[in-house]
Formats: sequence, structure tokens, C-alpha cells
Amino acid sequence: MLRVATLFSGGVGNCLFLPSVISAIKLQERFISTSKMAGSPIKNVTIVGSGLMGAGIAQISANTDHNVTLVDLNDELLQKADKRIRASIDRVSKKVFKDDKEAQERLISQTMSNIRYSVDLEGSVRENCDLLIEAIVENLPVKQEMFAKLDKIAPSSTIFASNTSSLPITEIASSTQRKDRFGGLHFFNPVPVMKLVEVIRTTDTSDQTFDSLMEFSKAVKKTPVSCKDTPGFIVNRLLVPYMAEAARLLERGDASAQDIDTAMKLGAGYPMGPIELMDYVGLDTTKFILDGWHQNYPDNPLFKPTAMVNKLVSEGKLGIKSGEGFYKYDNK
Repeated sequence: MLRVATLFSGGVGNCLFLPSVISAIKLQERFISTSKMAGSPIKNVTIVGSGLMGAGIAQISANTDHNVTLVDLNDELLQKADKRIRASIDRVSKKVFKDDKEAQERLISQTMSNIRYSVDLEGSVRENCDLLIEAIVENLPVKQEMFAKLDKIAPSSTIFASNTSSLPITEIASSTQRKDRFGGLHFFNPVPVMKLVEVIRTTDTSDQTFDSLMEFSKAVKKTPVSCKDTPGFIVNRLLVPYMAEAARLLERGDASAQDIDTAMKLGAGYPMGPIELMDYVGLDTTKFILDGWHQNYPDNPLFKPTAMVNKLVSEGKLGIKSGEGFYKYDNK
């Protein structure tokens, strides 16, 4: 097992929510499908990391009749993932089938029968692995170490993909000898609800790999968009600088937090304003992404960290999850 395996179960960068998440939750029932895949060459999927993102990807893959192996460090983490997946499917089944208890149970049974849990990382990719999706901590050396190890074990035909939201796919792939069979699959949280997946291709990603990733995204009932390996891809590249600029507006005293949020909700039609969105995402997450981008691209003013966000994070005020960020919350 990797020395860094304790970091498998989650990554700060993968918790970034889209502003549309509120309205998207209402559409969750549209994503239920127990039909067979049509024309996708990917059948066997191994997902490393059983946190929110990994469990969500496992759920939608299993629900679309893929054979899924969900891997993490220990049985306790996998049991939590199993409980999370079952609860999610149960909620959706009740919405879709309402009073049809038999149909609800059938959906849960069919989906869960396609998921296998394992603590054997190497054994999980040695055979019958068409696609390996990494959903672990947002730490470049950790990801590189894991992929370098698995590159020597997985079949040559296996496609590697990272669910990173902020790290360069090219740098992650550089630790392997299969750069042509490496790409990004950036899902959004909560995975069973959010319709989008960003499919990232590097300069080395082959057309066949890219096409397979696009088809897989469609097979799991998502809408894929293509993007080159640019910082933040599409959504976060636009969203994070937008939130950072809102913080700078507040820092200068140009407007209050409440007025900034109200202006963007009523003037731009956004469901959340940028200040409350940062609290929702987590100020540590915003800081982590900005710091990483600023380190790699110090001359880009859009990636400049903000003093106010840094100060709040240093004080442990991370947003909703800590009870206070830009705003105060009652988490009781």
C-alpha cells in the first residue's frame, strides 16, 4: 500500500460546488437509469478514493450498469461510502417510484450489485480494469506517486483519469508511461445530481482515449464538455476569479457582503452571490486553489490571493462548515 494511502478518501479541491447546485438538486430523479450501456467500450471501472466524489462517481457508474470497484485504505472508510451510496439511491428511488416499494428495492439492489469494495489497490487494477478514476486528496505528489505505482501494474489498455478540480492533468500524467491514455474527468458535487463533467485532454491524450472518456461521460448520463489542460478548466477558471474579485471588492470597502450578494442574485440571476458561495464552498478551498494557481502563474492578476480570505482562513473561519466565514451560521 502506498505510503500516502491515508489521503485516499478525499480532496479539498473536489468539493467545489457550482452556483446552480440548488436548482440542480430538484432534477435528481432525471438521472436514474437502469438500462444497459450503448456503445461504450468502458465496462469495468476502478475508482480510487471513497469520499464524496469517489462514492458519487461509483454510484452513477453502477447505476448505468458498469462493473465498479471502489478502493480505499480500510474497511471503515468503505463502509461509510456504502452507507452514503445506499442512502442516496434510496432518496432518489422514493422520488422516482413514489409508492412502488418493489421498484424502489429493485433499483437499489441492481445498483449495489454492480459495486465491489476493496482495500487492495494493486489487485483492483491488475485485471479487468478499463478505466481507473482517481478521486483522492488534491496533492500533486500524492497523485503522481499513486499513478506511477499503478502504471506498472494496470493493463496497457487501461485508461487513467483524474477527477482533480485544480491541478494540471499534464503534471499528474507525467509520472506514468501512458500519457496518451491519460485524461481528466472532472465531475461536480454532488455527483448524482450535477449534470456536467469536464473532459480534459492534454497535448499527449490520444483521440481514442479522449473519445472513450467522452462516451463514458455520456454513458453515465452526464453532459460532457471538452477543455484543454488549462488552470481550473472551464468552470473553476471562471468561478474562482469571480469569487476572488468579489472578496477584493469587499476588501476595498466598495460594497458590503450583503449588497454584493444581492446585486449578483438580482442583477445577474445567480442563485447565490459570490460571498455566500465562498462560505458554501469553504474559504480554505478557495485559498488552496488560488495559492496553487498563483504559485504556478505569479504574473496573472486573476490568480492573486486575497488578504481577507487568507485572514479568515488563518482564524479558522472557513465558512458554513466551521460556523463562520464572511457570515456567521448556526450549525446546531
